[in-house]
Amino acid sequence: MDTWLVIGLGNPGPKYAGNRHNVGAMVAAELVARHGGGSFKAHKARASVCELRLGMGPGGVPGPRCVVAVPSSYMNESGGPVSALLKFYSVDVERLIVVHDELDIPAGVIRLKRGGGEGGHNGLRSITKSVGTKDYLRVRVGIGRPPGRMDPADYVLRDFSATERRELPFVLGDAADAVESLVSLGLVDTQQRFHAR
Repeated sequence: MDTWLVIGLGNPGPKYAGNRHNVGAMVAAELVARHGGGSFKAHKARASVCELRLGMGPGGVPGPRCVVAVPSSYMNESGGPVSALLKFYSVDVERLIVVHDELDIPAGVIRLKRGGGEGGHNGLRSITKSVGTKDYLRVRVGIGRPPGRMDPADYVLRDFSATERRELPFVLGDAADAVESLVSLGLVDTQQRFHAR
């Protein structure tokens, strides 16, 4: 059974841990936490990784092998670690899933797609450049637009508001469900399930 690589994007260190821009890394942590027994380990590709089985196969058998990883580089240098992990685990780019924050989607809404533009997202831009294609799967976690005239760059590097933090466990759970559904059921079925909400 072919391996999947699931990348949760974020910036390293406690200063950024609660930022909106780190929601991808939070989803990766949720996936590892719900499959108890695993934990992140440092990898030479400049990332923290955990190998586990995600989703459910026919008859309730455990789903495919997945490497869940969070690059330990800054967001705008995510491509190097992603490219190195694809090579190390011999994962085809068709089985790369990148989980990231998305300004153009309302807060808390999950959307999925393969390919498309980067929408000014430096993490996606770096990955596309390093892997040589835009044609990878994305789980886009909506964070909404900044209020008033706030610069989007400042907005993404701020922590979630108190109201957003109350909803955050549900949002992270939905995004983790979307990743598991992608590896079990594929893109179209997962889009139908999540985009109908």
